[in-house]
Amino acid sequence: MDEGGRPETVERLVEELGRLPGVGRRTAERLADHLVRATKEEAMALAVAIRDVKRAVLRCGTCGNFAEADPCAICSDGHRDRGIVCVVSDVKDLIALERSGAYRGVYHVLGGRVAPLDGVGPEDLSLEALVRRVRAGGVREVILATDSDAEGDMTAHHVAKAVSGSGARVSRIARGLPSGSSVEFASPATLGEALEGRRDVEPPPE
Repeated sequence: MDEGGRPETVERLVEELGRLPGVGRRTAERLADHLVRATKEEAMALAVAIRDVKRAVLRCGTCGNFAEADPCAICSDGHRDRGIVCVVSDVKDLIALERSGAYRGVYHVLGGRVAPLDGVGPEDLSLEALVRRVRAGGVREVILATDSDAEGDMTAHHVAKAVSGSGARVSRIARGLPSGSSVEFASPATLGEALEGRRDVEPPPE
């Protein structure tokens, strides 16, 4: 038993839950308390769901989306316009754009965004894979759908620079997405307006 009176197994559960994004110590304690009080069947259902996700979910080899098959459902959809590639920082942004219902092209997930203070540079993102997709031919437009903040702007700059000279139009989602806002938390209507109002990106200087 730890100094706070909890059994060691419960304290370990609190510590593991506290590793989750956005979960502080108090929230982790409340979650652990809920799981301890839950029936064995309820708790095990969560455990099995986590196990199954780790066994079944992988990254799409084409776009980087989470999927249970490679390629993912979006990349294998014959009704999608493969000539338009929307570049997002994370799968959460892809999901948000899909909910808007305003986009019928395909995606490329960078797997993060340029954040120098966190030690993340353009070389840590899947930029090379994007460049290969674009230069392979058939891509008419690359839409930059990064957040409207300093790191999102920096990421968009590096993506635009990487694909410049490919012959594809490079644009960025615009009106409807306020400065400093996140793609993930924007409403479907707002994202639809941002896609419709996207503007061309000037090639970055060498």
